Amino acid sequence: MAKIDEVARAAGVSISTVSYALSGKRPVSAETRRRIQRAVHELGYSPNAGARMLAGSQTNIFALSEPLRADSHAPSHMSFMHAMTVAARRKEYDMLLLTDEDASAGMKRVAASGLVDAILVLDVAPDDARVEIARASATPTIFVGIPNDDEGLVCVDLDFERASIEAVDRLADAGHCAVGLIGGSERAYEKSNFPARVRAAVRQRATERGLTAEAVASGAVVVDRHDVRRSVRRFVDSGVTGIVLHAPEEVLQVVLAELGALGKSIPADISIVSVGSSFDTDAQATPIDSIPLVPQSSCELAVDLAIELIAGRPVASGLHLIAPTYLDRGSVAAPPSS
Repeated sequence: MAKIDEVARAAGVSISTVSYALSGKRPVSAETRRRIQRAVHELGYSPNAGARMLAGSQTNIFALSEPLRADSHAPSHMSFMHAMTVAARRKEYDMLLLTDEDASAGMKRVAASGLVDAILVLDVAPDDARVEIARASATPTIFVGIPNDDEGLVCVDLDFERASIEAVDRLADAGHCAVGLIGGSERAYEKSNFPARVRAAVRQRATERGLTAEAVASGAVVVDRHDVRRSVRRFVDSGVTGIVLHAPEEVLQVVLAELGALGKSIPADISIVSVGSSFDTDAQATPIDSIPLVPQSSCELAVDLAIELIAGRPVASGLHLIAPTYLDRGSVAAPPSS
């Protein structure tokens, strides 16, 4: 990495002149400024964050607020953290990770410090304490997820309601009359906003289409394989022929294994659609139709909106929803009785 003295030599000026030109503290002639800018560009020089912060300019750093708890589903969290970091680097931004379980404390410190240009918020809870911090802060903040109280916020998310409706419609159009939803843990419904949105949308759409619908969780705090197997057996015994899955990959694997143990094949006996999956359902022993949650889509949109806010360009507050995409893997067919 080039240093300021190298820029000064290349531009034929003193170090202090380079500093003045970059900070704007003192006037520098247009020709001198052009020579310095040319040297900065050719050498790839970047003033350190502290200097830029003191000068009141951008730091080219985002803060990523992602609390990691003992019950966090690590694969999902890491996929979003990775996607957000990659999206930021494409815009020449570095990332400051705030992973303490007390998410609000770190966000308060960063919002007050001026160290970052924007804050990106992951793992959004229904009653997220970071909402009020965002409202009180001058630092642009983007939520990837939707809290219950989203007034005045900029939120990015998959349109889970539309995805849930499409999943139910696929099953209804195929002739299924009874569907079952297998969700994540009960803890996930308490800590995250989107599981409850999926459950509510599945139930409502099933009612609208004249279907019966039963929803179950896959455990109390974390996934419980015994609970999942019991739910699958109960669904089969009660005549459920279509399953909507909104749960981690390990739950799908248990569902497939239990259906196999019961002698049920997909889609001849049971149809399955996975909603909001962040894993590859095509890589399973039995490929499954899915409406995926693509971390890259959410994170790239969040970074783009943050860049717009930093530049002072208008961004509409409210929900910026990503349209769902249905991936047909051949796991939905007419039920046996049709």
